[in-house]
Amino acid sequence: MNRYPLWKNLLIAFVLLIGLIYTLPNFFGESPAVQVLPLRSNIKADTALLGKVEDTLKAASLNADMIALDGNSIKARFTDTDAQLKAKDVLVAQLGEDYVVALNLLPRSPNWLTNLHALPMYLGLDLRGGVHFLLQVDMKTALDKALEAASGDVRSALREERISYSGVNRDGKTLQVKFRDAAARSKGEEKLKQSFTDYAFANKEEGSDFLLLASLKPEAEHRIQEAAVQQNLLTLRNRVNELGVAEPVIQQQGADRVVVQLPGVQDTARAKDILGRTATLEVRLVDDEHQVVEGEPAPFGTEQFKNADGGYLLVKKQVILTGERINDAQPGFDNRNNEPAVHINLDGAGARKFKDATRENVGKRMAIILFEKGRGEIVTAPVIREEIGGGRVQISGKMTSEEAQNTALLLRAGALAAPMEIVEERTIGPSLGADNIARGFNSTKIGFMMISVFMVAYYLMFGTISVLALAANLLLLVALLSMLQATLTLPGMAGIALTLGMAIDSNVLINERIREELRNGMTPQASITAGYENAFATIVDSNITNLIAGIALFLFGSGPIKGFAVVLCLGILTSMFSAVLVSRAIVNLIYGRKARLTSVSIG
Repeated sequence: MNRYPLWKNLLIAFVLLIGLIYTLPNFFGESPAVQVLPLRSNIKADTALLGKVEDTLKAASLNADMIALDGNSIKARFTDTDAQLKAKDVLVAQLGEDYVVALNLLPRSPNWLTNLHALPMYLGLDLRGGVHFLLQVDMKTALDKALEAASGDVRSALREERISYSGVNRDGKTLQVKFRDAAARSKGEEKLKQSFTDYAFANKEEGSDFLLLASLKPEAEHRIQEAAVQQNLLTLRNRVNELGVAEPVIQQQGADRVVVQLPGVQDTARAKDILGRTATLEVRLVDDEHQVVEGEPAPFGTEQFKNADGGYLLVKKQVILTGERINDAQPGFDNRNNEPAVHINLDGAGARKFKDATRENVGKRMAIILFEKGRGEIVTAPVIREEIGGGRVQISGKMTSEEAQNTALLLRAGALAAPMEIVEERTIGPSLGADNIARGFNSTKIGFMMISVFMVAYYLMFGTISVLALAANLLLLVALLSMLQATLTLPGMAGIALTLGMAIDSNVLINERIREELRNGMTPQASITAGYENAFATIVDSNITNLIAGIALFLFGSGPIKGFAVVLCLGILTSMFSAVLVSRAIVNLIYGRKARLTSVSIG
């Protein structure tokens, strides 16, 4: 007889229950909300900020359904958009410029589902609405900046070795170093070849000048361009956090373009402002000779900036280093006391300048200032203990591991490596997104209903069982996408609809094999067993070929094609489970216990 052991039935029931739990959040919808994020790196979202937000909303007679601390932000959920907009205005006025208050949407899922980490799928740009930008990185400027930095480094290197030269000029992508005689050129070439391995050198005579031509090697040029794109990606991700977007898409497209998609954002002007913002980093000495007096101008030759403690410091106007001299910045730990720290690598010229500055100012404080939108903020101001050489700098102090990571990111990606131009811009309204959701949902629903009618009419009871297995397949597919926190787009919804059509093929194969065995004179119980066993190999073969096609789409596709491929591959896996195990379990429950089964309802 056809029976599953108890453990297998319990396993199938458990999988379906998990699928139901993780699918449920998608049916509760979303509520309008506001999200409060600290704008500065030295400010954190904590219980004090949470209490301030609660008090502000209460004073304005705005009742939030939920106010909670979520990571480094505060989220407040409301019943309608009117309350949401009023709350944003009130919070902006109360919290000031140190915080960003962004409009958002939060799921209405019950707390018990959220506690199980059962969250709804994110909706893509085409379903939620929002803005889409295609930005092009100015590679010429990136190379120009690298060549300008190299020009200064060449001058410094020749001066250090006391090699006389008469000038360093640029001619396109080539650096021209002028010498008065061949001997000085030969000596300079030997030194520069050691220090500038990314350049190819050639000699040339022009009148009475002996020229040394330095040209970037093709591989070095490619590396500079790729580094510019990667740094811009880091910078953009850091900036987009200010918008409070639930699931932004920021990815490279081709060699010199970046795609930015911000679902749920309708304020195009603000998005442009965030993406196009420039930031610079400067290292200066702290002026400890004078006291900060609020309301009075800073003494001559100094400027006043806010520090990490919320107070103010006076720093000298003379700039020791800028962020252009930082090659890399990584979080780590201080070797002396194992406290969190940031390790910085400087380029050649930066290392020399920093060494000279630290040697001449031992015992004084050095401030690292991040300038953004014309406003400077002191990231840290450590005391110089000794001369620091080798181009490796450590920033340490009273900071947590998270603060060290944030500081490293700011130092690494505080400014765009090269300018970017918006070459394509699209805004998708929320009403169009809602219409896309309705269309996608209706197409899936109508497809499921038509398949169900056909299967029940053609295969009777076995057709009904196939429809139940198909419903289980849809349940598990949505649950998997929710567990993975996938972003659902229109191509993804098309993938779900296609998966339903493909999944029913397996049940058709099984039902036809059972029919064939019955026509050959086998008993109903034996026909069911033979039908499932004989159809299994065919089902596996057909699904593997589809899976290979889906994996190829994922590996070689991009954007929407990848989203479609993910849904397709997951749908193939869930369809094999539901078509074989789930449908067999239902058949066993209906027919398996009947020892003398004389007929089955299979049309």
